[in-house]
Amino acid sequence: MTGLINVVGGAVVDSLAEPSMLLVARRTAPPQFAGMWEFPGGKVEPGEAAEDALHRELREELGVLVRLGAELPAEAPTGWPLNEKAAMRVWFAELAEGVPRPLEDHDELRWLDLRRPDEVLGLAWIPADFPIVEALLAAVRAKVPLGGGAGLTF
Repeated sequence: MTGLINVVGGAVVDSLAEPSMLLVARRTAPPQFAGMWEFPGGKVEPGEAAEDALHRELREELGVLVRLGAELPAEAPTGWPLNEKAAMRVWFAELAEGVPRPLEDHDELRWLDLRRPDEVLGLAWIPADFPIVEALLAAVRAKVPLGGGAGLTF
């Protein structure tokens, strides 16, 4: 046990087969991150599988059900470092049911055009998410297969 806080994030795209748009969320809290953009998601609860946590978080935060695709690989098996106490694993996902709405922790959602990387990178991202965004853009440019994953849960 490392004591590391496990966090999951969803890189929600318009299509796992041909991604062209990415859904991002603007934080309302804590104060140091309010107004900054991030991947929706949250903490994995004790005894909860990471994929199940992501499904739960996206239902709670956005009111949607998703189909999970591939995980965006990080250098460490624990995921992308957020700070000295937390790391985040990120999965590609596409909407399966519902219309995304900012229900918890966010005041705005926005679809970004992945074909315009300068616009995506120009957004005021939470600093720890920025390297993840760069890796996501590289994966989409390289046409890495995004399918597979954990499917739907209700």
